[in-house]
Amino acid sequence: MALLKYFWRLRPPRLSLHQSKRCIISPIVSHYEAINLGEKEMPEYFNFANDVMDKWTQMEKDGTTPLNPVFWWVNGQKEEVKWSYEELTVLSRKAANVLTGPCGLQRGDRLLMILPRIPEWWLLVLASIRTGIVFIPGTSQLTAKDISYRLQASKAKGIAVSDVLAPAVDSIASECKLLKTKLIVSEGGRDGWLNFKELLKAAPADHNCVRTKSDDTLAIYFTSGTTGTPKMVSHSHSCYGIGLTAIGRRLMNLSRSSVFWNISDPGWVKAAWCCLFTPWINGACVFIHQLPVFEPTVVLNTLASYPVTNFCAPPTGYRMLVQHDITRYKFMSLNHCVTGGEALNPEVYENWKKQTGLDIYEGYGQTETVAICANVKGKKIKPGSMGLAIPPYDVQIIDDEGKIQPPGTEGDIAIRIKPKRPFCLFKQYVDNPEKTAASERGDFYSTGDRGLMDEEGYIWFVGRSDDVINSSGYRIGPFEVESALIEHPAVVESAVVSSPDPVRTEVVKAFEAYQGTSRSCEKDHSSLQIPQKD
Repeated sequence: MALLKYFWRLRPPRLSLHQSKRCIISPIVSHYEAINLGEKEMPEYFNFANDVMDKWTQMEKDGTTPLNPVFWWVNGQKEEVKWSYEELTVLSRKAANVLTGPCGLQRGDRLLMILPRIPEWWLLVLASIRTGIVFIPGTSQLTAKDISYRLQASKAKGIAVSDVLAPAVDSIASECKLLKTKLIVSEGGRDGWLNFKELLKAAPADHNCVRTKSDDTLAIYFTSGTTGTPKMVSHSHSCYGIGLTAIGRRLMNLSRSSVFWNISDPGWVKAAWCCLFTPWINGACVFIHQLPVFEPTVVLNTLASYPVTNFCAPPTGYRMLVQHDITRYKFMSLNHCVTGGEALNPEVYENWKKQTGLDIYEGYGQTETVAICANVKGKKIKPGSMGLAIPPYDVQIIDDEGKIQPPGTEGDIAIRIKPKRPFCLFKQYVDNPEKTAASERGDFYSTGDRGLMDEEGYIWFVGRSDDVINSSGYRIGPFEVESALIEHPAVVESAVVSSPDPVRTEVVKAFEAYQGTSRSCEKDHSSLQIPQKD
């Protein structure tokens, strides 16, 4: 891989692994954590690339922080990439020049990014932040129909994909009238596409970061619901750039010496939380294994072969891991485990702890929020609970009228938004003011999840208040699946519900009425709408 060799040439010989055990809190962390907790005022202007990444870079140059890798990518085939803050700064500035130069994108334009776990995803996110371009992540499982909908709904002017999805984009590009730039991340070229790797090599490294306001739009995510098509959720620069600071130490236990591996696909919000903003504002190293599919033995061997200190996987991942004899693996450095995205069974927690001696700290959030409650270091863990509210969020259980429920009473999990709305809550459902208004109930934003709070303030998940299906952490809207099913000529009607599953929590079950029998149904139903993951 020519580009990887190019990256390696950029890596100075003195760049070492994370061996510093110092846990001194950086002034960068303390400053933004104070803002996150409401102890300092929110600045009018904020840009994560300029105000966080570039400041860490300067500290590396000044020698006030160790020159450790903060990005470490492996693919299981003896290829790897290691970057310091300075290298990320240089490469993301070059990538920014690619977006505003050959790609012709400008501040405020939207870029749909559908890439696997490859280093270029991180460069394109940072480049988007530097240029004020709104990035829109998508999972690489999206179909041509999914991509067409997202391009048209978001009015994206650019798209970045790998060579695997390029044919799907070409098949629907004519439907997307605003799409003007197609960027492929590939070793080879493709007619009608710009090649990011080639352009990156030739791009200059000088770039002036745009001045973004704290409440300017940073990113848009699509999230599924029970009716209609996926909704667009917008987040501000301060929401992710500052609002994820506090959970870095409280939930993820990150420090400058941490090597953090979160297995989320780049299309999920948890990838932005755990694979970019939270670790990098806290000075930690992001560890990524390309991992095309979740293979328990690959995960366990990786934890035994690399100095990963902090690990995050969905409960489904832990359920799969504990089916193996974990005691056969000697983890090199692992000392802190995190989960989220669905409820963690107490049995899985106990099995993992019995085999590894490590607790699993569960956090809770959704596409519209950041992590709002969690089991954190220094507090009692109640297996099966999502933990306590994380400051500065006032998380309560409310009824249909927005009234706070007493301990032990089931209701909707909600966040207080009046008299002051937390800045790290989503800005809005884009182009959908009705949906935005409907999410508010009295003084609260309702998450749509049902739960209860015990006498000690611990929150327990009960289920969705709507019909959204949660399978392996994916949010699956029944309407989307039903719409895909009735496209088959043999299907007259369809109804989709959830069915319990011991590994994935829930699976999709469909009931169909046919005009006649069709042996091709199973094959033709294989390309359903892709669900979203929080």
